Amino acid sequence: MKRRELLKLPMLAGIGIAAPAFAQTQPKSMGKSTAGTPAQFLPKLPADPKPEVNDIEKYPMCPYCGMDRRFNHSSRMLIHYGNDLPDPLCSIHCAAISLALNLALDPKVIYAGDNAPDVDPKPLVEVGKATFLVGSDLPGVMTWNSKVAYGNAEAAAAAQKIHGGQLADFQQTLRISFTDLADDVDKMRKNREERRKRAAGRQQR
Repeated sequence: MKRRELLKLPMLAGIGIAAPAFAQTQPKSMGKSTAGTPAQFLPKLPADPKPEVNDIEKYPMCPYCGMDRRFNHSSRMLIHYGNDLPDPLCSIHCAAISLALNLALDPKVIYAGDNAPDVDPKPLVEVGKATFLVGSDLPGVMTWNSKVAYGNAEAAAAAQKIHGGQLADFQQTLRISFTDLADDVDKMRKNREERRKRAAGRQQR
């Protein structure tokens, strides 16, 4: 999957995300112990030519938010970058972060949990073959604007009749995910602040 085909997102330029070239011009003086941008964000897991096989067992946690991919198997995603580095995610929210941070890496395949079959855990489906239901009343993971993948359009349309929302392909859903990031992050921070205030209030009693 070519990067230019995947991330034709005008908003990336608008928010000032740098071109991938600067990942290749990192100063030679920067050693492994030195935190650098964007090198510090490169996937840390060992190369795996078949990361989709037993992905939940091999990669139980999302490296970006720490959420349990076993619990969130229906929303999980997996990016298999061209250098065989796997990036296992809990949701399209964290997948959008991975793709934005790792602009120097071209994905071979991107997978999403397929909600069409009535099985647990959900199998993976390549996102190019999936239809996404966006904005339904189904719960979202790491986002208030739900985004659920289905391995076939018929299953997505059937879910839409029950739960509402709009059908979209992966490119459209990724674009929406980038747009939602600002609101999602803002709400998460406000929720954490409210929890801190409630905890402080209980301690003062």
